Amino acid sequence: MKRLLFLPLLLAVFSSFSQILQPPAPDKIYGDLFIEVQMQKIFPDGKTFVDCIPKRKPADIMYDYGLQKGPNFNLKKFVEDNFEIPQPVTANYKSDTSQDVVTHIKNLWAVLKRNPDKEVEGSSLLPLPYPYIVPGGRFREVYYWDSYFTMLGLKESGEVDMIQNMIRNFAYLIENYGHIPNGNRTYYLGRSQPPFFSCMVELLAGIKGDSIYQTFLPDMEKEYAFWMDGADKVKPGQAFRRIVRLKDGTLLNRYWDDSVVPRQESYREDFLTAEKSGRNKVEMYENLRACAESGMDFSSRWFADNKNITSVQITDMLPVDLNCLLYHLEWTIAKGRMINGDLAGAAIFSKKAKLRGEQIDKYFWNKKMSFYTDYNFKTGVQRNNITPAGLYPFCFIKEHPDYLSFLGRKVAAVLKAKLLKDGGFATTEYPTGEQWDAPNGWAPLEWMMIWGLDRCGQKNLAATAAKRWIRLNTRVYKKTGKLMEKYNVADITREAGGGEYSGQDGFGWTNGVLLKLISIYGKSN
Repeated sequence: MKRLLFLPLLLAVFSSFSQILQPPAPDKIYGDLFIEVQMQKIFPDGKTFVDCIPKRKPADIMYDYGLQKGPNFNLKKFVEDNFEIPQPVTANYKSDTSQDVVTHIKNLWAVLKRNPDKEVEGSSLLPLPYPYIVPGGRFREVYYWDSYFTMLGLKESGEVDMIQNMIRNFAYLIENYGHIPNGNRTYYLGRSQPPFFSCMVELLAGIKGDSIYQTFLPDMEKEYAFWMDGADKVKPGQAFRRIVRLKDGTLLNRYWDDSVVPRQESYREDFLTAEKSGRNKVEMYENLRACAESGMDFSSRWFADNKNITSVQITDMLPVDLNCLLYHLEWTIAKGRMINGDLAGAAIFSKKAKLRGEQIDKYFWNKKMSFYTDYNFKTGVQRNNITPAGLYPFCFIKEHPDYLSFLGRKVAAVLKAKLLKDGGFATTEYPTGEQWDAPNGWAPLEWMMIWGLDRCGQKNLAATAAKRWIRLNTRVYKKTGKLMEKYNVADITREAGGGEYSGQDGFGWTNGVLLKLISIYGKSN
């Protein structure tokens, strides 16, 4: 009996030890200095300080901070004296708008490229061993789900080595941290992002052959274990990390973050949002962080009242897009095992994928809305929000194609009525002022909707949306010399706005999706 009691204790100690081995985030390294810089808004963007590189040992900086702080202390000068302040990625790049947009993007890859990193004490950057492409602007590191859409364009540009290097970097992150973090920063280690790794592997395998599935099979399996952690012990009606077991025993996934403090890169914003909400602060931080893992930070999709961030409830929801991506991961693992000759292992994961496909139809197809929507597992009610996530089943589901084609006609009618605008698809119906809401459109979601529509037979609507998006992107480029992170698809004379930071240019996934769409639908008139 004593040995049995000792085992959970040993596992808990091992788990804690594993966490200790993770490099500390800036709030842990710089303590009160971090809090003061963020809360006093020394920089307009909270991400600036957490990306700063110390000019000397952090311990020496903190020692001097302790000695100098007082009534006449100049905090901004202290930071500027002791840290290298990062600049936007494309700060010194001048576009030549006489070039067509395709040439511009192909030239821009070199600007967005980063060579293998060197470790710097006190820096938040997680060094990567291979070259990679960053999004641009304030985003000076690699991002998980961004990179799949960037790779679509890299493929069109013939940059196959870069695709492989980026996938190797993600494999390195899985092997060293147990998952792919939001980005290669210490302050992102508590969460991942929509799991597109298996899609990246499939993309590269389509170029280099099936051996790619074998090469990255162990990494896909390890990522799967991360998302499914707790599946063997969570009871019906309960949730643990990213796992939810419904009362009938069905096992599905949600977005989550393992930290319970304000996001370090948005510390002040999260602190004030939690204060304003009047809700339990830990609960609010869990929800705000989980939104960041979803990639859609922030959106009415996650708000109970469809209006206010203070009503955010994402940790109560089963998202349709996440479960479709895990369905794809299960099928891809099955394929990798099959190629390895592991027929029994392939059968196990094929069965998992088929079961999840059935559950996606059962819990996410909303008959009332004629659309796939998220499911609130706390209330047992489907959401009525129409979002791009409703097209993910059409991108990935392998079973019953005739049925999906039938549903596609219904979904197309809903999209035309609710989300289709002059510049493409809006992200939601609701203009809340949040960046992942109307009137904004985003390249990754445009691609998923266009891809899903094309795959379920709605090719005319797919082409219409694609051509509108290409035209909008090209117009803004000709006007500004920039490709933007997001666009206003309702008023195509403007760019876009909303959210906790200003619009960014560069821009990795916009470049990738635009090149891919142009290769299919041609340049705009």
